[in-house]
Amino acid sequence: QVQLVESGGGLVQPGGSLRLSCVASGIRLSTVQMGWYRQVPGKEREMVALISSVGVTTYDNSVRNRFTISKDNAKNTVSLQMNSLKPEDTAVYYCSRLFPRLWGQGTQVSVSS
Repeated sequence: QVQLVESGGGLVQPGGSLRLSCVASGIRLSTVQMGWYRQVPGKEREMVALISSVGVTTYDNSVRNRFTISKDNAKNTVSLQMNSLKPEDTAVYYCSRLFPRLWGQGTQVSVSS
């Protein structure tokens, strides 16, 4: 079964870190582009970070130099290391295969003191 399952969300204080993981079942990560997106209520889902089939990364300006996307093709896992978290990073984070589009169920990240 082709599916994406995220984990690792939670509540963290400003300046803290979290690591999100996405297990991509039934997908060969070496052949597809993957990404992390986030969404807050009332706003459109936005791109956070992308990683190509060969490992080239792209980041939104708001997270560059704080977040790192990576993948392990052998373990079929895509990760998002989030450092120096800010309250405005609070959102539901989704793992995605870009083409054909597939979404995970999302994991909540809350940054608050």
